[in-house]
Amino acid sequence: MVPPAVQSPNSQVTLQFLSSVLSQRGPSALPYSEDTKWLIRQHLVSLTDNCLSLEPKTATFTHNDGRSVNLLQADGTVPMTFQGVTYNIPVVIWLMESYPRHPPCVYVNPTRDMIIKRPHAHVNPSGLVSVPYLQNWIYPSSNLVDLVRNLSAMFGRDPPLYSQRRAPPPPSPTSNPNSNFGVNPGGNPSPIASNSGSAAGYAHRPIPPRTYPPSPYGGGGAAAARVQPSSHTEDATEVFKRNAINKLVEMVHSDVTELRKAREVEMEGLFSAQGKLRKREEQLNKGLKEMQEEKEGLEQQLQIVLMNTDVLEGWFRDNQGKKLGNLENTDDAFECLDVLSKQMLDSTSSDLAIEDTIYALDKAVQVGAIPFDQYLRNVRSLSREQFFHRATAAKVRAAQLQAQVAHMAARSSHYAS
Repeated sequence: MVPPAVQSPNSQVTLQFLSSVLSQRGPSALPYSEDTKWLIRQHLVSLTDNCLSLEPKTATFTHNDGRSVNLLQADGTVPMTFQGVTYNIPVVIWLMESYPRHPPCVYVNPTRDMIIKRPHAHVNPSGLVSVPYLQNWIYPSSNLVDLVRNLSAMFGRDPPLYSQRRAPPPPSPTSNPNSNFGVNPGGNPSPIASNSGSAAGYAHRPIPPRTYPPSPYGGGGAAAARVQPSSHTEDATEVFKRNAINKLVEMVHSDVTELRKAREVEMEGLFSAQGKLRKREEQLNKGLKEMQEEKEGLEQQLQIVLMNTDVLEGWFRDNQGKKLGNLENTDDAFECLDVLSKQMLDSTSSDLAIEDTIYALDKAVQVGAIPFDQYLRNVRSLSREQFFHRATAAKVRAAQLQAQVAHMAARSSHYAS
């Protein structure tokens, strides 16, 4: 969670700049996804409100594969405290294409008077920064404000930059020949400010030494960035007020941390519920598809039943009122339309006749009318014959269905024409 900050004129300007560049479309649009642009803008506004030395800009970033892309960056300095003295570390924070789902790319940007410490635990010789906060980046709780605070703490433990001292200018003819006090003629890089001089030339005029805490920048390049501690005695009321403010800030920070943890747990629960809802959506879509297929199959069967109903009604109308008493064979009462219908009628009637015969044999063996071995032989023979009749009926039924489909297709094409 990004800590809240008070809106200032600087933040208003930053907000207008970010709204302008993030709303661009076309070839000049920034390569960030639309659902994360609002969060990116909030991160940069909060960063400028909490760290005024960092300014959001747009610049061209070149990848290792040679691709160049226009990205957002936060350019400026990160304050750090080393042995009671505050220094500013120049850095560039690049917001990559996948930000904020993935961490930004942070580089230390030394000036001409600075060099990168080698070796360093978190900064490689090219200036790329790798700290645990970047390695453990968690979307969407991680943010730039906490990143800068983490960088400040890490750099305070082990400063990444050192100042490279330059050779002093030659002394003027009117200057004191012994005025080279504290000068290192070598001009080599030095991590510690050199404040000692030649004591032999100053035995007649003792000068109190100027004491400075050990500095990671040396004596030249970091003088402007160094903040001298106050030497006057502070009032007890001011000390009490500052301690009270620090205590309140710690309490607020603790409350914000607990609130952030609670919101993270709540968001994890919401993400889990979202996953379950998506799984249910897939199940419902699958069930709906199966029901649609079943509906289509039933509609096809309904069309077949309606066709058969039309055929039977037509036959009934043609034969209604006719007397069948003059028929010598009852099988001639039903006239089949084609060979398949005749074959289906014969197979079905034979199947049903064999079924009745087996039923009669069951009754006969129960009352002891026929021996059991004879019953088994007859049933075996009849079952074999019944199997062939049923297989024939199944094949005829498939052929009839295919013929009906072809007939429907021909009739549909006829009506369409």
